[in-house]
Amino acid sequence: MSSKYSGNACSADKQKRAAHGRDASGAPAKTSANNQGHAAARKSDGKPDGSFGNPHGRPQPARKNAAPRPAHGPGAGFAKDGRKAPIRDAAKPDAETAGAEGARLNKAIAASGLCSRRKADELILAGRVSVNGMPEPNPARHVLPADAISVDGRVLAAQQAFTYLLLHKPVQVVCTASDPEGRATVLDCLDKKYQGLRLYPVGRLDYFSEGLLLLTNDGQLAQRLTHPRHHQPKTYEVLVRGPVPDAALKVMRDGMRLAEGETLLPVEVTTRNINGNTLMQMVLHQGLNRQIRRMCRDLGLTVLRLCRTAQGALRLGDLASGAVRPLTDAEVARLRECVGLSAGGGPAR
Repeated sequence: MSSKYSGNACSADKQKRAAHGRDASGAPAKTSANNQGHAAARKSDGKPDGSFGNPHGRPQPARKNAAPRPAHGPGAGFAKDGRKAPIRDAAKPDAETAGAEGARLNKAIAASGLCSRRKADELILAGRVSVNGMPEPNPARHVLPADAISVDGRVLAAQQAFTYLLLHKPVQVVCTASDPEGRATVLDCLDKKYQGLRLYPVGRLDYFSEGLLLLTNDGQLAQRLTHPRHHQPKTYEVLVRGPVPDAALKVMRDGMRLAEGETLLPVEVTTRNINGNTLMQMVLHQGLNRQIRRMCRDLGLTVLRLCRTAQGALRLGDLASGAVRPLTDAEVARLRECVGLSAGGGPAR
């Protein structure tokens, strides 16, 4: 073979070996430290420890004049897909933080005293609410004080100052705003100055029970107080006929199952004798319908009197049966804090 073709073959072989990083002898080619650093950086795909693509795990030198990588994402102000990320204007309030400038529609309806915020959501989704004469299907719509909000065509009054009353409910009075059977309701116990404020009872006491009952037109607070998540311990004085067996007390303290199948949490019970009968003080941590009467029924106890004396931080004290008093500012603040609300009327921060 002529030297011409031999030279071409040698040149091609050198180029092939150089492409694979080897010298003419077949040994790994020696490169500069700078080239090694750039090669390792490319293999590691920019990882700071060089773990990926670097079998020896050696730290790699930083690239010269390289711009710092952003803390999150492949580029400052860009999403992972490369599109421009939206920039939030911190100085612009949203519907939740607008405060004096307005509020969400459902909150504004509840603040008018018409209903709770949950019920307001139902009214809005049912198409019964309009804002400035136009139907509004979005509960999160931001409304301003100047906006006219209508429910079923009736314009709501502006946000009113909330009223909080503590009533000593008498026996043979129902815990509703009206009764189809014509029986006396808890609203009949209120003075005329409280009429027309759209007050509603928070929770219930049955027809033959008495004691502490909260009434308010603060729909948001009422909704939270009646939600199981925010249940507050309630204390009752229960007078039963005759002695109460120790076995019955143990069942109540350990937690029992009612005849209907509900499983009850343990109840705190203390007793004292009164003229041959037993007065039990019971603290309940759940709120089943007619729970105490059903417990006594299943344990063979006859209830002579049942009175709620405390609910959370509220105390009935010596308030006479049928009497009512407004809550103090401290009581309202404590009550709202217990269910995650601030004293000013919004969620606690």
